[in-house]
Amino acid sequence: MANTQVRRLAGLLLIVVPLLFTVCFTLLQMQFEYPDILRQPTAAVLTKFTAGGTGLIAVWYAITLSALLFIPVAVLVHQTLSAYQPPAYLWVATTFGVLAGLVQTLGFIRWPFLVPYLAGTYLDPASSEATRAAAVVVFEAFNRYAGMAVGEHLGFLCTGIWTFLVAAAFVKTRFIPAWLGGLGMALALGVVLGVFEVVGWEFAGPVNAISYLLWAVWLVIVGVQFLRRKS
Repeated sequence: MANTQVRRLAGLLLIVVPLLFTVCFTLLQMQFEYPDILRQPTAAVLTKFTAGGTGLIAVWYAITLSALLFIPVAVLVHQTLSAYQPPAYLWVATTFGVLAGLVQTLGFIRWPFLVPYLAGTYLDPASSEATRAAAVVVFEAFNRYAGMAVGEHLGFLCTGIWTFLVAAAFVKTRFIPAWLGGLGMALALGVVLGVFEVVGWEFAGPVNAISYLLWAVWLVIVGVQFLRRKS
């Protein structure tokens, strides 16, 4: 009975988390032109962020929550598969799954807390040019470190490794159809490819974006499999 409840909770989160993330990401594209806005000058980014008001901050907080919820997803999937004699590498997968949720949370959380302060400081008429310049430096530093290095680079890597190993474990335990596990492993490679955009592989960005979109759909389908599976 306990394992059935864990499986159902895992299935529910596998559906809710990617849907929440996709809705929030779509709203950010509509309200903030994210992620294309990050290619514009910092002044334009902070100005548009301020124009979004509290509604935009709420969306950033929600997408941060969706990243944080990925941690229990990884743990619950592990607990569910533990009843089906999973391979030893499932522990490795779960470790990277927890890290994926953590690093993406650290990447997103600057937006509802740090960026409002920087935007307010930069756009304050009373701020000096030196103060505005300092706000720009802090924003760009956090964007490169918390955003690009932690949230994206490590996020892509950890998410891809978790997906590949979990999909392989699904196939080995016959928990889901083999074709669905194979699809997950293929999408994992597309997600990981995003880390190579920084070295000049221009095609890595579009492939990563498409893979992430299909990955969200894959998670939902897997979640349905969790809910439909009989004890």
